[in-house]
Amino acid sequence: MPPGIVRGKEKSMKELIPMNEFGMMADKDSVARVDSRMIAETFGKQHKDVLRAIKAITGEESGFSPDFTERNFALSRYTDSTGRSLPCYQITRDGFVALAMGFTGRRADEFKEAYINRFNEMEEHIRMLQSLRDQNPLLTEAIKATRENPKPYDYSNEADMINRIVLGMSAKQYREKHSIPKSEPIRPHLTAEEATLMEHLQMIDIGLQYSEPEYQKRKQTLEWYAMNWRAEKTVLAITDAAAITDAKEDTAA
Repeated sequence: MPPGIVRGKEKSMKELIPMNEFGMMADKDSVARVDSRMIAETFGKQHKDVLRAIKAITGEESGFSPDFTERNFALSRYTDSTGRSLPCYQITRDGFVALAMGFTGRRADEFKEAYINRFNEMEEHIRMLQSLRDQNPLLTEAIKATRENPKPYDYSNEADMINRIVLGMSAKQYREKHSIPKSEPIRPHLTAEEATLMEHLQMIDIGLQYSEPEYQKRKQTLEWYAMNWRAEKTVLAITDAAAITDAKEDTAA
């Protein structure tokens, strides 16, 4: 939950991906959205002023069609620290663009660019979760095809192995650490980096079911891949940081 936004007893839409520190989430239809409260906080505005701007877009006098406003501005409610039930909106990328057109100035433009990037990141996160979901039947079929009499633990062992490599813990431990209800899957709560690595490892594991029958050897292969993937990410991060520093120095000179 972003700083400044306290989740109380909210009457909000169902989420595929819970709200992150930028006020971004994905609804049950896999659409990326941002909370109007976070827009207000980021752009240095009162939330009531942002609500007024949204009302101007969604009102009858607006030039935007009812279809556009219904799709892109979902009314929600939250309970503030004093116990009041107040309105807020969950806004899509298109809704954000329509709303942010009214925010002017250099600083506002910087925030607009930042949030467009956040939408890109959330949409990629959604794609990865959908890919993980689509891979599940493929892994199930691979296990069935390579075992004479597959047992239930054959499936759970593979999932547990990948969870431990990516997260450093079991799904149960991850759920307890992040206070995730038992009824909820953990994957929507993964970071984009965790979801990316899990997607890669699960796809590799599907192939390994056919080429490597021994569990420990499959595990070693996946651990090796994860180690190299993380090392490559670290090198890229260092390279990017160095390039940013060089650019700043060149600008200063």
